[in-house]
Amino acid sequence: MAKHTKLLATIALLSTGLAGQAFAQTIKIGVNEPLTGPFAASGTYVVNGAKIAADEINSKGGLLGKKIELVIEDNKSNPTEAAAVAEKLITADKVPVIMGAWGSSLTLAVMPKLMEYKVPMLVETSSSGKITTTGNPYIFRISPPSSVEAAAFKPILPKLSMKKADFLVINNDWGRGAAEDFGKVLKAENIQVGLIETMDQAAQDMSAQLSKIKATDSDTIMVTTAVEQLTLVLKQATALGIKKQIVTTGGSQNPDQLIEQAGLAANGTYHLTTFAPWYPDETPNPPVTKYFLGEWKKRGFNFAGATESFRGYDGIRTIAAAIEKAGKAEPEAIAAALWQTELLGLNGKIKFEKQGPSGKESGQSMPNVYLIKIDNAKVVLPKL
Repeated sequence: MAKHTKLLATIALLSTGLAGQAFAQTIKIGVNEPLTGPFAASGTYVVNGAKIAADEINSKGGLLGKKIELVIEDNKSNPTEAAAVAEKLITADKVPVIMGAWGSSLTLAVMPKLMEYKVPMLVETSSSGKITTTGNPYIFRISPPSSVEAAAFKPILPKLSMKKADFLVINNDWGRGAAEDFGKVLKAENIQVGLIETMDQAAQDMSAQLSKIKATDSDTIMVTTAVEQLTLVLKQATALGIKKQIVTTGGSQNPDQLIEQAGLAANGTYHLTTFAPWYPDETPNPPVTKYFLGEWKKRGFNFAGATESFRGYDGIRTIAAAIEKAGKAEPEAIAAALWQTELLGLNGKIKFEKQGPSGKESGQSMPNVYLIKIDNAKVVLPKL
C-alpha cells in the first residue's frame, strides 16, 4: 500500500512538472550560422539581427501566447559542421524550423538533413542557384540567388562601360555560381568574359591571381567573397597598381567596413547589395528600416554590420509570420504556411515563388538589388 501511495505521489509530481514545462514552453527557432572561422563576422551580424527580431516579437506578446526562443549554434564556417548542427537542432533541441546557414556550401550541406527530418529552413543569405533548383521542399530563401542578382545587374551594365571582365571568386558553390551566372549575363550583352580565378576561403594572399588579372586587357574585375577576404583583395590590388574597375557581388561586402579597413583601396569600387541602410527613405519600408537601425545602434553595434544583419531580422520575422499563420509550431505546418506568408521586409516584399522540380519545389523570394559606390570614403547610390 505504501509503495502504491508512493507511486501515485511520484506520478503526481511528474505530472505537475510536465504541466509546468508545458506552461513555460517557448517556441524554438534554430539558428545555424558561422560564428567562428572565415565567415564569423557575417554570421555574427545575422545572429544579432535575428535577436532584434525575436526581442521585438516577444515584447509584443510573442507567438501563439508563447515567447520565441532562438537556439543559436555555430557551424564554424564548415559544411560538415553545418550539417551536424542542423541534426543537433532538430533531434536534440527539437526545433520545428531553422534559419541558416549563411554560405551556400554550408546551406547545401544542411539540405539533406532537412529532407531526412522534414524540417523547413529559411535561407537568409546563400545565393547558389542549386539551393532552390535541386528539389528540396523544405527550403525557403529570402536572399537573391546569383541569377537574380545578375539579372538585376543587366540594365546597369551600359552605364559602367564594361567591354571585358575577369572574375576573382571564392572557391566554393557561392563564388563559382556567381561567376557562372554573371558570366552568362555579360556574354548575352556582348561583354567578353576573360579569366576566372578562384581563391580558397581561408587564403590571405591573392597577389598571384591579381597579377594574372592585371596582365589582361579586361577593364573590370568582378569579385565574390566575404568582407574579410575582400578587404585583402582591394588592398593587394592597390599595392599591385591595378587600375581596373572593381564590382563585387553577393551582398556580403559591408561597404562601411571596407571603408574603415581597406581605406583608399576601397575608393571607386562598386558593390551589389540588397539593403541600403545609408538611405532609409529609399528602402521599401522606411519606418521599419528606421526602427531596425535604431535598435542596432541602441545595442552598440557597428553600423557597418547593418548591410548583413537585416537578413537575420527579416528571416526571423518571416518565420514568425508563418508560425502565426500555421497556428502551431510544427514543421509540416510551418512549411505549408510559408507558402502563404507575405510581408514587407527591409529589402522588399517577401513572398515565395516555386522553383525546382515539380512536386518538390523550393520557395524563392525576390528582393530588391542595389548598386552602391564607395566614393571618397562615403557610400553613394550612383544615378545610373
